This record gives sequence, C-alpha cells and structure tokens, in this order.
Amino acid sequence: MAHGSHDHDEPTTYASVQDSYFDALAVHCGKAYAGEVTAGNEADSAFSNKALIMHVRECSDTELKIPFHVGDDHSRTWVITKTTSGLRLKHDHRHEDGTEDKVTMYGGDTADMGTATEQSFPVDAESIANFNENGLTASVTNVWHMYIEPTVFTYRLTRENRDFRVDFDLTKPVALPPTPWGHE
Repeated sequence: MAHGSHDHDEPTTYASVQDSYFDALAVHCGKAYAGEVTAGNEADSAFSNKALIMHVRECSDTELKIPFHVGDDHSRTWVITKTTSGLRLKHDHRHEDGTEDKVTMYGGDTADMGTATEQSFPVDAESIANFNENGLTASVTNVWHMYIEPTVFTYRLTRENRDFRVDFDLTKPVALPPTPWGHE
C-alpha cells in the first residue's frame, strides 16, 4: 500500500493497515473541508450554528496536524502521530494568545490495528489524570474515532450517554481558515 516514500522493515499488517489510513488522510494535505454535526446532544450546543472547518494543514511521514475550527474559535488542532505501536491522537488546545489551555494534548493511542478507513483512540492515562484535575470527570472514558472514506471524514467522540459526531464533506474543498492559535 505504501507509495515508496516509506521505508518499512516491519512485515506486520498493523503497519500496513494504519499506513493506508494515515496516507488516506495525508492525501488531503493543504485542503480544508466543511463539516456538520450529525450526532450529538445538548452538551454539543457550542457546535451548533457555527461553521465547522477541518484543515489538513501540516503533514510529514509520521505526523498530521489538522486544525478543527468552530466558528471564530481557532483553539483546536488534532495531531495524529505514528508511534512504534500504532497511531496516536492528541488534541492540541490553545488560547487566543497562543498559550496552552490547561486541558490540552489529551487523547490516546490505538488499541488495535483498526482498518484502512477507521481508527479508534481510547483515552490514555495522562489524559484521564488531566481531565480529573480539571473537573472533567465525564471525559475519563472517552474514545475518539476518526473515519476516512473517499467522500467523507468523520470525527466522533463516544462515552457513556454521549455520541458526538461531525462529518466533513471531502468532495468540496473550502477556503482555507486562518492559522490556528499558537501555531506558526
């Protein structure tokens, strides 16, 4: 599946499936897409009636940075990194002045190989500690999911009594959003 740009010695299907997933996202580097909330509840009202834009902004062979803009809020960037054991998702959360939010770099690592179109990231210990410290106790069972299909990218968050989902239309690139807070 690799396009020759990756030098892999591991024969594992793990790497190949996750590489295919990573590469499917990386194809969109430099483009931005609009999304809509397709599942959610009152906890997600911050996202209603706002323009939701994902921007596959920074790409290397091992890391993708994808800012997620919510109206005029440019605080969130999804960071997907290849690790020795799979893929890692972190949420880089900044204030308008660029400083880190006290709840930032939360996320988790894949627990299994997933598929070429779907990866799930159960919350890691570091994030659980951060959520507990900041009173976000409901978040300690979070699992984030990202799906990449030919025409749609989905960001999803699940936990007990919560299923939040945003679908982005990959068939219609939109104007690039501003630089996310705290990024070059």
